[in-house]
Amino acid sequence: MENTSSRKEASRKKSLGELGELFAIKAVVDNGFDKIRNLNDQKFNEPFADIYCEKNGIKYIISVKARNKYQKNGKLNTRYNLGSKVYEKVLKTEKIYHAVAHWMAIQFDRKSYSIYFGAIKELNGSKAIPVDKCEKGLVGMKLEYNKRHFFDFDFYSNTK
Repeated sequence: MENTSSRKEASRKKSLGELGELFAIKAVVDNGFDKIRNLNDQKFNEPFADIYCEKNGIKYIISVKARNKYQKNGKLNTRYNLGSKVYEKVLKTEKIYHAVAHWMAIQFDRKSYSIYFGAIKELNGSKAIPVDKCEKGLVGMKLEYNKRHFFDFDFYSNTK
């Protein structure tokens, strides 16, 4: 029984990540980026970045982190981890793509979502995106804020 629930939870998280990448691609299109590529289509699990794009002659690599707005205990999910050895991965990936590393945090709730975007250097060595500070306008920029979505969120929710 526990193995089934573990697989279901892994599937939920993977699906939420994939949904986040779709929303991220739409966000970069809506914000005037071009030459957009989903790097996971080229190489499964690129070490740092999920998306490559360009705008005004600047090349970007973007790590997309999609999470539920609230934790299972009902508290705000304030920090989205970028993973282990993130800064080593950033340097390697920036060199490969000749691009500047950025992050995109996508915060999903039952009926709405928000998207925050910023440069890795804004995190000052932190290994997590401080979504609570993004929401207050202290880190990164808001690409979308509490925008209504129209899909059934039950599968993606971390509370049942």
